[in-house]
Amino acid sequence: MTRSMRGSAAIVGIGQTPYYKRGTSPDAEMKLALRAIVSACDDAGIDPRDVDGFVSYGSEHNTGQKLVPGLGTRELRFGALAWTHGGGIPAAVGIAAAAIHAGQADVVAVYRAMAEGSNQRLRVAVTQNDTPAQFLVNGIDMVMQRSAMRSRRMIEVDGVPAETLETIARVSYYHAQNNSGAVGHGRMLTHEQYAGSRFISEPYHLFDCSRENDGAAALILVSADRARDLKQKPAYVLSVPMGAGADGGSREDNHEPYTSVGMIGLAKRMWAESGYGPADVDVAQIYENFTGMAVQSIIDHGFCTAQTAGDFVTFDNLIAPSGSLPINTSGGNIADGFIHGMGSMVEAVRQIRGTSTNQVPGAKLSMMAGGPGDSMTSTGLFGAFETL
Repeated sequence: MTRSMRGSAAIVGIGQTPYYKRGTSPDAEMKLALRAIVSACDDAGIDPRDVDGFVSYGSEHNTGQKLVPGLGTRELRFGALAWTHGGGIPAAVGIAAAAIHAGQADVVAVYRAMAEGSNQRLRVAVTQNDTPAQFLVNGIDMVMQRSAMRSRRMIEVDGVPAETLETIARVSYYHAQNNSGAVGHGRMLTHEQYAGSRFISEPYHLFDCSRENDGAAALILVSADRARDLKQKPAYVLSVPMGAGADGGSREDNHEPYTSVGMIGLAKRMWAESGYGPADVDVAQIYENFTGMAVQSIIDHGFCTAQTAGDFVTFDNLIAPSGSLPINTSGGNIADGFIHGMGSMVEAVRQIRGTSTNQVPGAKLSMMAGGPGDSMTSTGLFGAFETL
């Protein structure tokens, strides 16, 4: 008896609203969620009333039961929330796949919606009762400051070149130039602009930090058997581990190694379950709340080591279509837009379909790393039919 759900479910629909400047969405947050889910259903060729499962993550307020009236849901059979922030994106996909694998739901929507006017994510979810007291009494009241300390250690002690942070930012803006929907479209980031930008929290410059937007994005998952008969090319769920190691969890940054962003054990599980390794991945979306955390995520996943990061995390190596590991091909959280990272998950599916604006030719294995540094996080590997 096998316990693996490798390849048993697939993403068959993607939907997304435009990115709106934070606080300017013309629609309430729930309407954004409904728009994204209906769009994903249209993309899949599935009646929105047939969605019988809803999964999200972080501080999503629009629960499945709230969406039932708007979608005309025939029967709500499953609902869940991944217990973390941006680290919960692949985890939410995994929960949806598990529900389908176990027969608890047939059509599951994974979604995230944000509208600062009603959600107040920045004013509440990531600022109130989220930072441990030991940090607050020392004047550290933002996730960014804690991440900056970790990245500084990565540079000064582990020996990762500081230039790798700039590389992540410039790669993101480079890819955004081919994505007309990206908020960074039409604004190529140069070395001079990056170096001349103000520090927000050293070593992070302005361009090292992701931006917040209003908007929503959604995926539709069904069983692998059903996926083969739908109109879109399926992105099969090969492995989506979530969790934390013995040194992780809510230890208030008292984990080892300190510079790790919690992906080391998860990546080992993902490679073991999927049967693939870092060298097999064609393209990756690396969640970057801050560039230094993305660099460490790349190291945690085994694409390089701290000692070889200077040779691997280079502009030419990370851009599509020619790099050995193109990342954040829509522009990512930094230059595409930020709906708590959900836009990057949509881009991971586009790469399998062959419809990205920065398409990696023949991409069959597409990775999505969740939010780095969360007390519990997740990562995921998705593949075309040939990878099953």
